This record gives sequence, C-alpha cells and structure tokens, in this order.
Amino acid sequence: MTAGDERLHVPVLPRDVVRLLRPRPGSLLVDGTVGLGGHTEAILEVEPGARVVGIDQDEAALEHARGRLERFGDRVVLVHGAFGDLDRLLDRRGVGAIDGLLLDLGVSSLQLDDNARGFSFRADGPLDMRMDRSRGATAAEWLALVSPEELERVLQEYGEERYARAIARAVARERIARPIETTARLREVVHHAVPRAYFAQRIDPATRTFQAIRIAVNEELAQLSLGLRRGFSRLSKGGTLAVISFHSLEDRMVKSYFRDLAARCVCPPDFPVCTCGKRVEAEILTPKPIVAAEDEVAANPRARSAKLRACRKVIEFGG
Repeated sequence: MTAGDERLHVPVLPRDVVRLLRPRPGSLLVDGTVGLGGHTEAILEVEPGARVVGIDQDEAALEHARGRLERFGDRVVLVHGAFGDLDRLLDRRGVGAIDGLLLDLGVSSLQLDDNARGFSFRADGPLDMRMDRSRGATAAEWLALVSPEELERVLQEYGEERYARAIARAVARERIARPIETTARLREVVHHAVPRAYFAQRIDPATRTFQAIRIAVNEELAQLSLGLRRGFSRLSKGGTLAVISFHSLEDRMVKSYFRDLAARCVCPPDFPVCTCGKRVEAEILTPKPIVAAEDEVAANPRARSAKLRACRKVIEFGG
C-alpha cells in the first residue's frame, strides 16, 4: 500500500464507532461495508481479543482491505457479498449470533477516483456505477431501458432533484439520438436540461442525478432495509447496530427503524388496554445522530455529511 493509498483509507467517525460497538475479548463483530478496512482496523487495534467478519460487494475494495488487515491474521475474515444478504453469508461460515454490526453507507474515495467505475463526472469514463461489478446492469444499461416516468420518480425520490421531469424527458430524447454510455455524456444531457440559474448553486447540476441513478442501480435503499432487519436479528442481547449514513433518505430509514425497535405499545391512543403485544427490542444509544467535529472534517472532507446512529439490542438472540 502506497502513501497515496493510505490517504484514501481514513474512516469516518472511528472513535465513536469503536465506543458504540464496545469490542471486548471474544467479541465477534461484523463490518458489513468493510470497504478499505479503516473501521475494522480501528476495532482490532483497540481490542486484541476481538474478531471481525468484513463484508463488501466491491471486490476491488476487498483487495485493498486484505492488504491493510493482513497483520491481524485469522482475527479478520473478508467476505465478498452485500450486507442485505447477511444471513446467507454468515450461515455459510457457521456464524450464529454476533456482538455488533457496522454499516458505513455511501461511496468510497477508491470508487469515486476510479474513472472506469462511473460514479463521478470529474473525469470521463464508462457509465457503470455498480458496487459489485460481477453482477447486475450498469447505469448505462439501466438508462437505456428505464421509462421516463420511472426515471423521473427515481430522480425525485433518491436525488431530491427539482428538475426531475425535465431531466427525465431529456434523457429519453437524447438516448434515441445517441446512447448515454459515459459520465461526460450524462452530465452534458443534464446540463442542457436544467435552467441556467441552476448553475449558480454550490454543487454541479448533475450531482443529484448521478446520486439517484447510483442508488437505483445498486438498489441501495432495499439493501439497507434488508441489512437493518437481518443485522438486528443476528445480534446477541446487548449487541450494537451502528449505521453511518450520508444521505437524508438513508438517515430517515435508520431513524425510523430504530424508533420502531425502541417503541413500547403502538396501539391507538384511545384504546383502553394494549392489544398490540409490542415489546421494546432495543435501546437507542444516539437520541441525535453523531456528526464529525470540525477537525475531522478538515482532515477528511467525506465526514462532513456523515451521521452516525446506533442502538443496542435488549432481547435475546432469536427473540
């Protein structure tokens, strides 16, 4: 690993993650988005008796993590797969209950800086955007087939794009004339579709479109829903589920899920007695999300939009 690679391997909110996960001798933790290995490294350095199963759907990231974490030997096991498929991935390795799960959502610097991956329009490259390049349709293939109505919905819901309709119509029109197969071509289509006044904002007018298409191509919100439910069910009593999100949709999903776990009776207020049988399943450890301090943001700009939430399971494994 070169010095340049080390710069890319700065994890977000590492001290808070370790504090919330509470690794102890004999702990088995899962890093469901091991990425470049930064959080797993912090966990294993703090507690020499802990073990980590690191999961990631990006094989290139796993290769980097493998080199970084090699010194920890059999205390870390790296697995190719998506955290939404957590049950199968752990069952295949004979893993039952776990003591903690971390999900660090979003795109890594390694992915953004590789022009061949298509996540960024900073340089031209093929419009891929897949986290797992071994399966699924590329963003270019998805754009070639998606209906204008569905694309408009995706841009509105996943990108919170105010000009979703105009962009969707422009994509439908332009792909007939020439396929939209590169990042530069998609950016050009978006730029021509939106008003000139849109260029005065802080971010590039194509930013929200790229974000929304990436979320759709990788089914990120569906994976998050699966990962939260399956991950929490795997926790032993006292185990922690921690999630770092970078998008308001993701953060709202995590917040809502944690609230449901921590809720008592959910019967209507006018019911004289409880009939729902709802029990408290978790204790929320972060009433408000943890965000990065100014010094961390200065050292690692990716941390600026990060929000960390965590809850602790209060029922038995399998309950």
